Formats: sequence, structure tokens, C-alpha cells
Amino acid sequence: MGVTGDAEVRARAFRLEAFRDYLRFERALSDRTVEAYVRDVGAMAERLHGAGAGSPQAVGYEHLRDHVAALSEAGRAPATVSRAVSSIRGYFRFLIEENVLEIDPSELLETPRARRSLPDVLDVDEIERILAAVTLDRKAAFRDRAILEVLYGCGLRVSELCGLRTRDADLENGLVRVLGKGSKERFVPLGSDARHALRRYLRETRPRLDKGGSEGRVFLNRSGRPLSRMGVWKILRQYVERAGITRRVTPHTMRHSFATHLLEGGADLASVQEMLGHADISTTEIYTHVDRTHLRQVHREHHPRG
Repeated sequence: MGVTGDAEVRARAFRLEAFRDYLRFERALSDRTVEAYVRDVGAMAERLHGAGAGSPQAVGYEHLRDHVAALSEAGRAPATVSRAVSSIRGYFRFLIEENVLEIDPSELLETPRARRSLPDVLDVDEIERILAAVTLDRKAAFRDRAILEVLYGCGLRVSELCGLRTRDADLENGLVRVLGKGSKERFVPLGSDARHALRRYLRETRPRLDKGGSEGRVFLNRSGRPLSRMGVWKILRQYVERAGITRRVTPHTMRHSFATHLLEGGADLASVQEMLGHADISTTEIYTHVDRTHLRQVHREHHPRG
């Protein structure tokens, strides 16, 4: 039997056409996604068939574990391997629903952890240059300064910044209430510079911008509507260019810089996690790897055997 015949036999044994129809008509996935999933499962079927598992009923967890390991060893990108694992899990869920199998061999299959790239951060001097670029000759200087101070001083996501309402800013106690991912609420301290900039904007500029369509949001555009994420990005880019910084800086760069500078200054990881609104401390831990030179310097200066 030829290669094509082998492929057809495997496709029938592993019900690949039925799986394709399930993805297309019941899951309503795009054609591109459907073909990627079927291709992943087809590659799995080919490898497992060669290992003596010629049908789904013959597949065990060890087969799947070895298949995923082989993908990683072949140099496939972590994202590609992760997608393959998702495809395989979806395939076996389909077989369970179709009463082809009673036990799901993919249940314990783990998605390989993608290596996290270190975030880009600005140094303190670059932050100061960006803030200094907001001069009083700019029409919206008070608003823009408040945006930049709060972005960097509180480490907010840009969506959180845009979602701030006037009732969320407790200037008296130096706190801002933030609604983060999953509608999870947290309180973040407002430093003295951020508090001063925000108070001045709320007093001097926002009343002039608010024409009744503000929805209670803190930061408004020239039309008096809530400022969009793209609007914040454009404002930041304008001052980055004025500061003479040529590399790409986004609102998230300010958030990364906030976290990194806190840890470099001696803040504990749990406190930074709380301020950033990370559900898992492992997400925050990436910032501990950003500036190893700084950590080595701290060790030399403060450890008895440094």
C-alpha cells in the first residue's frame, strides 16, 4: 500500500474527517484554525501509528507525552507545541462526546511552558526625560502629565487607566481604585508626583473638557469623550519622541518600568504583585530577572560575604 493509502487508512481509523466536520460545524471555527487542528492531529496519528497505536482506542497517555516531547526535541516553537497540545485535547474531547472513547488519554497532558521574554524597561533617567517633555506650552499639558505620572507611578494597564472614573481617585488618602482583569478590584498607591499631577488636571483641565459625555471617566479627549487606549498610546509616543528616545515605548513599557524600579528599590515581590494585579506571583517573578547587574551590586553591598 502506498503513502497515500496509509494516510487514508490513518484518517479513517482516527476519524479525521468527522473531527474536521465537528470543528467546522459544531465549534464554528475558522477554516484556517480547522486545518491547523486537523493537521496537528494528523501528525499525531502518523507518529502514533508508527509506534504501534493504530487507532484512538490504542492511544495511551505515554504515547501522547512522547509525541509532544518529540515535537519539542525537533525544535518546534513553544507556541506551535502548545497549539498541538490544544488540538490533541480538543480531538479527544470530540471522541468522548461521540462515545468513541470512555477515557481521555490527553487529560494529564501538560502544555509546555513557553519561555517568557524579558520585558523592555526604561531607566529612571529616560522616564524623567519623557515627563520633562510635557511643557506648559502644550495645550493639554496638565492632562498629559497626569496620564504619564499615573501610568508610571501606579503601573496600570492602559485599559485600567482609560477605565478610571473620578470616584476611583482618592486624592486625600493617595489611593486609586483599579478594576483589573476579570473585574478584580485593587487599590494602588498614588505617589506624591502622581497625586499632584492628577489633582491639578482634575481642577484645571478636566472641567473644561467635560461637555456631558465623559461617562464619569477621569481622562478625556479634546471632544470630552473618554480617552481611548490608542489615544493614550499616541500621547505617550509624542513625548517619547520629544524626549529623543528612539526605541519603541508603549504604555506597557511604563508598567514594566514601574515594576522593575520598585524591585530594584527593594520592594518585596508580593507587594509588587498586589500593585500590578497579577493573579499568579510567577507572572511577577519575571521582573526579578530584568536587571541581574543591579541584583549582583545589591548583593556585593549588603551581604557579609558579598
